[in-house]
Amino acid sequence: MTALVPVQDIERMATAVAKSGLFGIKTAEQGVALMLIAQAEGLHPAIAARDYHVIQGRPALKTDAMMARFQQAGGKVEWKVYTDDEVTGVFSHPAGGSLTVTWTIDQAKRIGLAGKDNWRNYPRAMLRARCISEGIRSVYPGCVVGVYTPEEVQDFDAPAAPPSVKDMGPVEELPQEREDGIALYTPGNPEPYAFASDKDEWRQLYIKIVFKLATHPKLVDIEKQNKISSLWSANSEFLDTWPALEKAHFRADIVAAGGTAQPPKEQPPVGSELSSEES
Repeated sequence: MTALVPVQDIERMATAVAKSGLFGIKTAEQGVALMLIAQAEGLHPAIAARDYHVIQGRPALKTDAMMARFQQAGGKVEWKVYTDDEVTGVFSHPAGGSLTVTWTIDQAKRIGLAGKDNWRNYPRAMLRARCISEGIRSVYPGCVVGVYTPEEVQDFDAPAAPPSVKDMGPVEELPQEREDGIALYTPGNPEPYAFASDKDEWRQLYIKIVFKLATHPKLVDIEKQNKISSLWSANSEFLDTWPALEKAHFRADIVAAGGTAQPPKEQPPVGSELSSEES
């Protein structure tokens, strides 16, 4: 594992990459999020510019980078068919055995992919990308856990429009029937703001609060980021149980919602408590 790079240095690198217009990274925030993911994986943050794209707000690992990781980990691929109508490869790894994976244009048509521009213009490359992703995930998923290829992300449904900002009412008026669920806290409030039935629902509730703070018309930027940072601190006991890579992905979601990728300070800034209007 490479030595950890300070967040300040990551931010400077991300700004330089974004200004260069290279690697598909358009903003410094996107660069920071991807570099944090790379560092969480034990790689130098600059590797993120080479290996990742940001597609529809999601970090995507380039197909060639996914293949390179697989081969570096001892995996092998033998291509049997490689045409615009079908791509077939045999994927093998000492830890996962051998598997033949086939993707065809007929398959893509059945699931509604073949009509998209990339599939019409580059069918062989799109079929190859699908084969690589499926084959590696099936034979040796450890080298690609939690990430998709740009070709896959482009085929996801378009992200929904950001939720409208609504007054959620005072914290004490929120129902808390599910007291056996996962508690979500807001700064300065000892009682839970809400309960989630599982981690996915908890993440969605958290991101909604981040988005509301990031778009609040009465807060200046520094106040918004201080409050978002304090929200992390209020839930740090739960967040500290997450694996490093999962936390890095979550920080990327926070950035996409308008927050900051910089880790929170140990002590919440003054005035970081959320009012009932903000939460």
